[in-house]
Amino acid sequence: MSLENIPCFDRDVDFEPKPMKPNPTKPEINTDRAGVVYRSRKSGDIGHIVCRHGVLYAQEYGFDETFDLYVGKPLIAFAENFDPTKENLWMVERDGQIVGSMAIVNAGNGLAQLRWLLVEPDTRGLGIGQSLVDKGVAFCRAKKYDSIFLWTIDYLAAAKKIYMNAGFRKTDQKASQVWGQTLTEECWELDLQL
Repeated sequence: MSLENIPCFDRDVDFEPKPMKPNPTKPEINTDRAGVVYRSRKSGDIGHIVCRHGVLYAQEYGFDETFDLYVGKPLIAFAENFDPTKENLWMVERDGQIVGSMAIVNAGNGLAQLRWLLVEPDTRGLGIGQSLVDKGVAFCRAKKYDSIFLWTIDYLAAAKKIYMNAGFRKTDQKASQVWGQTLTEECWELDLQL
């Protein structure tokens, strides 16, 4: 049997992948007292973030597979256009396993967007989410952003508590029919010029 007759995605589809921009800065690795490691992006992390968001939000909130695309499309664009002078992606590991993620995305005009905050269920309550958000806020201050915004869902009480603790305030909300759900999305902002 010849492999020439077997369809191959790489050969038969007009697809020219863009290379992801590597982070040219020295990799950031920090370990806290509980042995939790905060590090910068490496191979496999982008796919992991999409997968874990899709799986956890389906299990915990009943989201459908369109949520994978909502996470994946902008995450891939972020990786392809990554600007280490204004953006960062933190991955969190504990005992060699990825247990969390979060990114700061340059939204232009002095605005940063906090995205893809996720902490695995078995490590919630250890302060990982708060630590990630605090790292993101410190990063934005160091990069001279004017403000940070994020979108969340009204019933994510633990996440909203983290945002409030970091100084964010709810500035907008909208009803949405997305990801197989009817829900209320909320915009939260932190003014860094105060």
